[in-house]
Amino acid sequence: MRIAVVHKDRCHSRKCGTECILYCPRVRTGDETVIIGEDGKAVISEELCVGCGICVKKCPFEAIDIVSLPEELEQPTHRYGMNGFALYGLPIPVEGKVTGILGANGIGKSTAVKILSGQLTPNLGVFDREAGWEEILKEYAGTELFEYLLTISEKKLKVAVKPQYIDYIPRIFSGTPGDLLTSTDERGKLSEYIEALALSPILDHDIATLSGGELQRVAVAACLARDADFYFLDEITPFLDIYQRMAAAQLIRELAASRPIVIVEHDLAILDMLADTVHVAYGKPAVFGVITQPKGVRVGINQYLEGYLPEENVRFREYPVVFEKRAHEKQAERATLLEFPKMDKSYDRFHLSIDSGDIRAGEVLGLVGANGIGKSTFARLLAGVEEPDGGPVDLEARVSYKPQYLKAASSDTVEFFLRQITRVFDSSMYQHDIIEPLSLAPILQSPIDTLSGGELQRVAIAACLSRDADLYILDEPSAHLDVEQRVRITRMFKHHVDGRDAAILVIDHDIYLIDMISERILVFDGEPGIRGEATGPFDMRTGMNRFLSRLGVTFRRDRTGRPRINKPGSYLDRDQKASGEYYYYTES
Repeated sequence: MRIAVVHKDRCHSRKCGTECILYCPRVRTGDETVIIGEDGKAVISEELCVGCGICVKKCPFEAIDIVSLPEELEQPTHRYGMNGFALYGLPIPVEGKVTGILGANGIGKSTAVKILSGQLTPNLGVFDREAGWEEILKEYAGTELFEYLLTISEKKLKVAVKPQYIDYIPRIFSGTPGDLLTSTDERGKLSEYIEALALSPILDHDIATLSGGELQRVAVAACLARDADFYFLDEITPFLDIYQRMAAAQLIRELAASRPIVIVEHDLAILDMLADTVHVAYGKPAVFGVITQPKGVRVGINQYLEGYLPEENVRFREYPVVFEKRAHEKQAERATLLEFPKMDKSYDRFHLSIDSGDIRAGEVLGLVGANGIGKSTFARLLAGVEEPDGGPVDLEARVSYKPQYLKAASSDTVEFFLRQITRVFDSSMYQHDIIEPLSLAPILQSPIDTLSGGELQRVAIAACLSRDADLYILDEPSAHLDVEQRVRITRMFKHHVDGRDAAILVIDHDIYLIDMISERILVFDGEPGIRGEATGPFDMRTGMNRFLSRLGVTFRRDRTGRPRINKPGSYLDRDQKASGEYYYYTES
């Protein structure tokens, strides 16, 4: 079975001389395998296409994908028109359970949620007519989803959704967080959620002035406060520190005891702790996606990291994701690249104190700590965006800085934007080291102000690393990136400074990412919003024990080397706290 997808936003047939048609071998036989439709975009006949791939290679805009699917994938759950994205399978919400969906961006998770929430009626791959609910229910008769879809068809389902991109909230709501949350309090639980998520100090603020972490907590509280039959939460962790992630996860677990919840999450440590079952989503982003049957959360995550699904007999990634213990058992000998002095920075209500330290050539240095404790302030001080008390600090180093919050203010294309930053855009090295790992080729001709949050994040990372610098500072580079993309950027960061007189400083709350990428870490303690103290850098074991002990959270490694959060109060949690080993405990 073969599926052809034409990405309409990339197809420019009038600019390329319709190369996809000219080079198609079926043209010589008179078969119209590829034609140009009324909208000037390519249309491919999937019945006539033999899958030779010539049109894919000849298209200068990478607008065509032709994929051979496994034979068992005969009928899509939904397809967006001829040559459009196709989704196979749906997750199964279960009463009293948290169901996780784990997969790359653009693989159909949002489409699945629209179907489960009643916003989209599945067409079963038939796009030339509207599929009726009688036909849909017949297709799902005898499955676990039948009763659920029957409820949707009868319009008896009430759904609460926490959107992925919380920065859109101020665009559609004006007022205070208190006003927004009051309007969603349908279960009388709002005061509990406000306390658990520490929202009281910002209830009377203008919602347009909130930080990403504050908006995220408001969005989670607003969703959980509603009285719904089904809850869907799309990425609860971006911009939240570990303590806030744990608090949000606890509230979700409590609600799941009585209501079905489906969650999409790319922080594997939180997903592991939060979900009861996991559906793995695989395929080719923007082309097709397959959602598997539910798996146990530990098994599902490990299979996803391995890149192989034994029950489906599908390998969807060429390489496994491996967590290397040896990276933290011995330190590489590295020369000092630069030293930063002891610094202080005071605001009206907050004071940051920073001990002197060093950054070494070729290393990736991680920064960990709660939100509101001065990590981003430290980054801005090093970058020269702000000055410490007593005047500017000259590090005698060139600094390239990617801030935490990104703004897409330009209508320039991604390619034009990057060409303004680097002179080596056309070199094979730049394409291999920057464009390919960040999967930027498909969006090079897209205007920056039309990009999604994940696309904008990848462009911002590329821009930061494209500059000639001694120190690269990236604040929350994992936000809105899926697991695959996070793995790629860890390899990319290491490669970018390996063997060079340069270093990378990464601020992030994803423990998996910090664990894979860092050689040493700088730890921020204190009282969020009031005072912060930066100490270190420390080796990974010392630093993580120091950091996690402040949060009261313990991690272990399972037999695969993967970090996992211990359930609070469990035997391992109590045992590790008693021994002072909050991190790197390994199962025997």
